[in-house]
Amino acid sequence: MTVVKEQTAIFANGCFWCSEAIFQKINGVKEVLPGYIGGTTENPTYEEVCTGQTNHAEAIKIVFNEELVSYQELLEVFFATHDPTTLNRQGNDIGTQYRSEIFYTNGSQKEQAMLFVKILNEENIFEKKVVTKVSKADTFYLAENYHQNYFNNNPEKSYCAMVVSPKVKKFEKFFQEHITK
Repeated sequence: MTVVKEQTAIFANGCFWCSEAIFQKINGVKEVLPGYIGGTTENPTYEEVCTGQTNHAEAIKIVFNEELVSYQELLEVFFATHDPTTLNRQGNDIGTQYRSEIFYTNGSQKEQAMLFVKILNEENIFEKKVVTKVSKADTFYLAENYHQNYFNNNPEKSYCAMVVSPKVKKFEKFFQEHITK
């Protein structure tokens, strides 16, 4: 019997609807769960998080098979699919809940994430400095049911058609080798 080596990654990179839709397509990703992390309120609601008062970030929790996709590869997708140079903002979404932050679940993830940010900044990969924070994961609160699998369940909604869909198509264009067939 083969033992599957599962690991968990937690990324905050703006709207979790976009992130969930992208990471669901990656070969080796078993599950993507939208939720909230990094704040001060226990069991926050979407409405509370949207106020910016709870200090939570909209985030995704990714369960992945490290034999099929590495944490390094997930970091590559993370940095390629959002703007890590804007503080508390992704496009028209503004507030601390839309910040760029990596929540590591073990020491190896911390080292890899910090090195990745360092290299991006040293090699000036982006026109501006990467502001992505690297923080120890604390309690992850699962988002309400209607946020789960949002893009796949609501492709006709205007936000999905105008914002999520173009991001997913861009991901598919540049990361074909990672897409589940």
